[in-house]
Amino acid sequence: MLGGALLGLLLLLGWGASLPRSQLFSFGGPRGDRELPDGDDETSAPVPLPSPLRFYEARFSQLYVGTNGIISTQDFPRETQYVDDDFPTDFPAVAPFLSDIDTSGGRGKIYYRLDDSREVMERTAQLIQAGFPSAASFAPHHTFIATWENVGAYEEVAQNSEPSKQRNTFQAVLAYSPSDAYVLFLYPDDGIQFFGTRPKESYNVHLELPARVGFSRGDYQRQEGPYHSVTSSEQSVKNLYQMSNMGIPGMWGFHIGSASPVDNVIPGMVGRMPPASPRTPESSSVDHHILEGEYPESNLDYADSFYDGNEDDFEYLPVMTTELPFDLETRPSTPLNPVGQLDYSEPRHSGARVDSELESTLLYPASSHLPPYPELDSIPLHPVEEVLASAPSVSEENARTPSLPLVYESPIEAVTAILLRCPGSEDALCPREEDRGTPSETEVFPVFPEGEVILEGFLDNTPPFSPRRRVVGVDEDISFNPDVFTYSTSNVETCEDHHSQCSLHAFCTDYSTGFCCHCQSKFYGNGRHCLPEGAAHRLNGKVSGDLLVGATPLHFSEVDLHAYIVGNDGRAYTAISAIPQPAARALMPLAPIGGLFGWLFALEKPGYENGFSIVGAKFTHSFEATFYPGEEKVFVKQTADGLDAENYLSIRTEIQGRVPYIPENFSVHIAPYREIYHYSDSVVASTSYREYSLASGSINQAFSYQLRQNITYQECPHARHRRLFPATQQLTVDRIFALHNEEEKVLRYAVTNQIGPLGDDSGAITVNPCYDSTHTCDTTARCQPGSGLDYSCECSAGYQGDGKECVDVNECGEGLNRCSQESVCVNTPGSYRCECPSGYQLADDRTTCVVIAMPSNPCADGTHTCASPDRAQCEYDGGSSFSCACLTGYAGNGHNCTDVDECAEGRCHHAADCYNSPGSFSCRCRAGYEGDGFQCSPGSVQRLTRCEHERLYASQRGPSVPGGPHIPECDDQGNYKPLQCHGSTGECWCVDGDGKEISSSRTLPGASLPRCRAAEPTQRPQTMCERWRQSLLEHYGGSPRDDQYVPQCDPLGNFNPLQCHGNSGYCWCVDEHGREVQGTRSEPGTPPACLPSIAPPTVRPTPRPDVSPPSAGTFLLYAQGQQIGYLPLNGTSLKKEAAKTLLSLHGSIVVGIDYDCRDKMLYWTDVAGRTISRASLEQGAEPETIIHSGLISPEGLAIDHLRRTMFWTDSGLDRIESARLDGTERRVLFATDLVNPRAIAVDPIHGTLYWTDWNREAPKIETSTVTGEHRRILVNQDIGLPNGLTFDPFSKVICWADAGTKNLECALPNGTGRRVIQNNLNYPFSIVSYANHFYHTDWRRDGVIAVNKDSGAFTGEYLPEQRTHLYGITAVHPYCPGGRK
Repeated sequence: MLGGALLGLLLLLGWGASLPRSQLFSFGGPRGDRELPDGDDETSAPVPLPSPLRFYEARFSQLYVGTNGIISTQDFPRETQYVDDDFPTDFPAVAPFLSDIDTSGGRGKIYYRLDDSREVMERTAQLIQAGFPSAASFAPHHTFIATWENVGAYEEVAQNSEPSKQRNTFQAVLAYSPSDAYVLFLYPDDGIQFFGTRPKESYNVHLELPARVGFSRGDYQRQEGPYHSVTSSEQSVKNLYQMSNMGIPGMWGFHIGSASPVDNVIPGMVGRMPPASPRTPESSSVDHHILEGEYPESNLDYADSFYDGNEDDFEYLPVMTTELPFDLETRPSTPLNPVGQLDYSEPRHSGARVDSELESTLLYPASSHLPPYPELDSIPLHPVEEVLASAPSVSEENARTPSLPLVYESPIEAVTAILLRCPGSEDALCPREEDRGTPSETEVFPVFPEGEVILEGFLDNTPPFSPRRRVVGVDEDISFNPDVFTYSTSNVETCEDHHSQCSLHAFCTDYSTGFCCHCQSKFYGNGRHCLPEGAAHRLNGKVSGDLLVGATPLHFSEVDLHAYIVGNDGRAYTAISAIPQPAARALMPLAPIGGLFGWLFALEKPGYENGFSIVGAKFTHSFEATFYPGEEKVFVKQTADGLDAENYLSIRTEIQGRVPYIPENFSVHIAPYREIYHYSDSVVASTSYREYSLASGSINQAFSYQLRQNITYQECPHARHRRLFPATQQLTVDRIFALHNEEEKVLRYAVTNQIGPLGDDSGAITVNPCYDSTHTCDTTARCQPGSGLDYSCECSAGYQGDGKECVDVNECGEGLNRCSQESVCVNTPGSYRCECPSGYQLADDRTTCVVIAMPSNPCADGTHTCASPDRAQCEYDGGSSFSCACLTGYAGNGHNCTDVDECAEGRCHHAADCYNSPGSFSCRCRAGYEGDGFQCSPGSVQRLTRCEHERLYASQRGPSVPGGPHIPECDDQGNYKPLQCHGSTGECWCVDGDGKEISSSRTLPGASLPRCRAAEPTQRPQTMCERWRQSLLEHYGGSPRDDQYVPQCDPLGNFNPLQCHGNSGYCWCVDEHGREVQGTRSEPGTPPACLPSIAPPTVRPTPRPDVSPPSAGTFLLYAQGQQIGYLPLNGTSLKKEAAKTLLSLHGSIVVGIDYDCRDKMLYWTDVAGRTISRASLEQGAEPETIIHSGLISPEGLAIDHLRRTMFWTDSGLDRIESARLDGTERRVLFATDLVNPRAIAVDPIHGTLYWTDWNREAPKIETSTVTGEHRRILVNQDIGLPNGLTFDPFSKVICWADAGTKNLECALPNGTGRRVIQNNLNYPFSIVSYANHFYHTDWRRDGVIAVNKDSGAFTGEYLPEQRTHLYGITAVHPYCPGGRK
C-alpha cells in the first residue's frame, strides 16, 4: 500500500481517488467561523474585507453568504427572484451550489469566516499554483471560506411521507491579492446527495431544477453582465465530485478577477491547456456548460477501461455499457448551436490543447483505489522541488510555459509505471509523453495532392467515385507482349461498379481477375478498412463465457470489453468488466485475449506489417490454450465486425473450456516473450509456449501453457502476388501486465508490442526512436524515421501542428469540407460529417442531400381493405404495409367491425341510465342526481352521509338479486346502525363505521340477533373546500402571499358563499361546489351581496376587467399559473410589444392548454382545482368547467378537432383519458405502465396519439391510435425528461423538448429518422409547432423561446413582466385543417 508520505505527495501533485471530507479546509466553531441562522432564505450580515476583492473588472469591499449555496458582494433579493432562474443573476454571484436549500429543523449548518492564517494561505497558494500555470508566483493576502455542511433541500412534506434524508456538503474558498482573485469549490466524497431542488411554485407538477454552479457579474452599466456557468443538467451536477479541473476529483478552481483586463472567469487548467476564450457581455446570453458528460454514479460497479491523455499512464476511466452495434457515444447533430456542449464521457488527455473556447477545463475522473502491490513501497520520495526539477522537459518553443510534475492519476497508473519500466532501467520510469493532443476518435481527412479533402467517417457507404481513385494494375512479366495485351472487364468485378466496398481512404485498383482496395498514403489497413497512421484507436466489444474454474462451473454473458491503442508506439490496454471473480482471476494468465490487440496494432519495423495492415477490421481469431501440469484446455473465439462511424473496432469474444483455479491474494506475472506468426492465403497461424508465475508473499510458483492460434480473414485474391510483407514475422512483447481489481470487478491487460524479423534483438543495438517508441511525437502524429537516430513528427490527417503538438483542423470553419450547399457541416475531432435538414437524407457520396422518397401510403390513397372510416381506422406501418383497427364502440378484426353494446357492459354509473348508439353510447344521471353519467351524486341531498347515499342508491336500483337488494339502516346522524338485517331474507349481521360486515357476525333467520357494538366515532372526511385549501397551502409553502387565492371554508367544511382573492379586493359568490356564480364578480371595495339571505344580482355585468379577447391573426397562448397569456406573431416573429393577459383565473394553476379551431374554443387543465375547463375566445365569454371530478393532477391536454375529442394525462392517477369536448363519454385509455405521464399530442388526420412519460428510471415516448389501440413505445433511448411534445402537421413529424438532455428532437411517426434540432435548451416545459418554427416555454428563463426548425437557431425570446413559471403553450391560427373522421 502507498505510505502516508507518498499519498500526501500524490494529493499535493493532483491525484486523489476522491476528495475525502478531511481534505476540506477546516471549519466550525473552533476555527472561529460565524454561523448563518437556520432557515430557508437567510442572509449573513455583511463581512467587511481587509482590502478590496477583484471580481471581473470591479473591486468590492464586503461579502454576503446566503442559505441557497451562494456568495455575493451585495445583499440578496428574495429567493423567488433568483433561486429558480438560470445565470446570469441581477447581482454579483459566486455560486458553489445555487439551489433552494433549507437548514431549518436541524437540516445542516452554514459557516463562514475570513482567514489569514499561514496554514490556509500556503495550502491555497499551492493548490492554485498547481491548477494555474500562470499563477506560479501567486501569494494570497487574504482568504474567505464558506462551508455548507450536511444541508438539505427545501421540500414540501406531504402527509404520511417521510422527509428526505439527502444532505449536501460543499465549500467555497476565495483567495485574493491586490492584483488577482481565485476561487476554489470543493465537493467531498458523498458530499452531493441531491442534485437539484423543486420550485416552490410548481404545485404537484413534479419538476426538479438542477443546481447551478458558476459566476455572474450581475447587471451594471444598464446591461446584462458577463457570467460563467459550470453546470446545466442533473448529470453535470453529479459530475462535480467525480471530476475536476485541478487534478483532484471534487476540486474546482477559477480565476475570477485580475488587475489585467479579464472579460470572464477563467477555469483552472492542468499542463499547458489554453484558457477559454473570454466571454463578453454581448455574448453572455449563451453560457458555458462544461460538465455535460455522462458519468456513472459513485455507487455503481464499473470497469475503468478508458485512459487519460498521457497513455504512458495506465489510467482507466469508467466503462459505459454498450449495446452492439458498438456505438459508445451517440453524437447529436448540432447544426446551429453557436456554443456546443461538451461530452466528457469520452476520455480527455492531460495537458492537451483543445481548439475550442468551451473546452476550457480539464476534467479528471475519480480514480480507482490502489490495490496491494509490494513494489510500490519502493517508489522513491523526493521533496516537491526535486519532483518538479525532474519533470520531463519541454521543447524550447514551449519553455516559457511551466511544466507540471509527473502525476499518477490513479493507483493503477502507478502500478503500471512500476511494471512497465523502460528496458535497461531498473529504477527509472519511462519518460512521460508531454502535451499530447486529443486522440482521434473519428475518421480523419487526408489531403490529396490536388489539395482536396475527402469526407471521412462513413465507411459503409459509397464514396464519390472519381477517375483519380481508379487504377488499372498490370502484372509485370518478362514474357509480356505489348502487341497482344488486351484488357477486358466484361467478366470480372471492376472498380467502376464496386468501388464503394473500399474505405473512403483507399483507392481502388483493377486487376485482370478483379479489383482490390489499397489504403492511401498516411493510412494503413487492408483497403476495405483504413485508419490514419499515428492516431490512437479504440475498440469496444462483448465477452461471454462458460468456464470450469477448477471444479466450479461459471457462466457470464455479454459483459463489456474496451481497449485503447496508442498506435505510434505499439501499446494496447484492455479492460473487461463484470466477470465473476473466480473466472476473472483464472483468466489473468490468458493474456492472448488482450494480446490480439497488441498484434493488430504492433509497432512496425521497416518492411514488416502489423495485423490490422493485413486483416483489416473483419476477421476471426481462434486459439486453444492447454495448461500444464493439469492439461486444462480452454477455447477462445474473437470475431471482429468492422469499424463504426467513430472508427471504433467492434469485437465479440466467446470463451469455453476449463482453466486452473487461482487462489485469492495471488498475483500473476507474465514474462516478456516472442512469438512467430506464419502468413498464408487468408490465414495467419502461430504456435508457442507461454510462461507465467503466481506469487503471494514468499510463494512463487511457475506454470506454462501451450498456445495454438489462427486468424482467418478475407484477403483480396487478385493481388496476392503483390504481397509486400514476409510470410513469417516475429511479434516481440517487451512488457506485459495482467491485473484483476476485485473491488471494481475489472480484468485488465496491458502489452507493448513490436512486429519485425525473426531473431530480432533490437534491445542490443541502437534503433531509430520511431521503432522503439522512445520518440516524442503527439498521439495524433506519425513518427517518420530519418537516418540514424533522426526522426520527424507529422500530424495525422485531420490535425495540424508541428507533430510534437497537434490540434484538430476545423474543416467546417476553414472551408475544407465537401458538404453540399443544402447540407450542414459538423466538425468532429480529426474529421467532419455532413447532415441534412428534415425531409432529406445523405446521398451515397455522404456530402449531398436528396429528398426522402415517401412510399405509397395505402391508408391515404384508399387502397387499403379496412372497414368503412366510420367503423375502422387504417394505420400506416411504413412501406406498403398497413393495419386495420376497429374504432371505439366497434369490435372485429379491423376489416369487419360490428357495434358493441356498451350498456350491456355496465359502463355507466349505477345511478344513471345507459343509451346505446352505433359505435358509441351515452350515460345520463337519473332524476335527483347530477353528474356526467359516469359519476352521479344526489343533487338536492349533497350533504348526505355514506349510509344515506347507499340507502338512496339501493332503493332506486330495484330488485337485482333474489329477495331484492339490502337497504342499509341509518341512525339519526346518518351513520350506519351497528346491527343490519336484510328485509327479505331475515339474515342479520354487525357492521363497522364504514358499513362493512364484521366477520363471523352473520346469523340465520330465526336465530338470536348478534350483539353489535356501537361503531367508534370516525373523523369527518375532508370536504372539497378543505382539500382544495390544503392543496393550495402546500403549494404556497404553507404561507401564501397577499396576492394569492386560498378558498375560504366554514366550520363544517363548506365553501363560504363569499370568496375573495387575497388583498386584491376582487370578490365573487360561489355555489355549494365552490364554482363561481357568473355575473357576481365585483370591483375592489364593493363585495357582492351573496349571503344566503340576499339574492345575487340579476343584471349581467360587462366582461370582467381581467378578460381581454384576442385580436385576429396568428398568435400563441401560454399558461402562466393563474392566467393565460396572449402573444401575437408577425409571420413567425414574436410581437412582444402586443403581448397581454387573455384570461385571469384566480386560484388556478393552469398547466395543459390546447385550442379547438372549429369552435374557436380554448381548453385547459387546472392542477389546483383538479378540473378541465374551456372558454370561447369571443367577447364576454366566461370559463366553463367540463371535467370536475375524478382528477388528481391533470397536466397535458390535446384536442382532436375532427373527432370532437379531448385527451389528457394525469400524473397523480398515472392515467391517460379521453372524453368528448363537452365532457361526456369519458373513458380511461391507459392506466398501466405509466409513472409520470406529462405531455400529450394528437395527429387528427391520421388518428394517432402520442404522449411522454418522464419516469426517471425509464423515460419514454409512446404512441397509439386515438381509440387506445396498438400501443407501443416510440422512443426510449437517449432521452431524459421529455416535458414537451408536439406533432408538426407541416413536416408530419413528432417533436419533443427534453429538459434532461437539453435537446429539441424530431422523428417520423414510426420513430425512425430521428434528428436533433437544437441541443442547448435550458429547461423546456411545453412546446408547439407552427410554420417553420418551434415555440417552447422555459422554466429557467420563465419565458417563451422561438427556435427555427431548419437551422435550430434561437430566433426570439419573450419574457413576461410577471416572472413566474410558464407551463403549456399552443398556437392559434385562422385556418382549421379538414379531414374525415
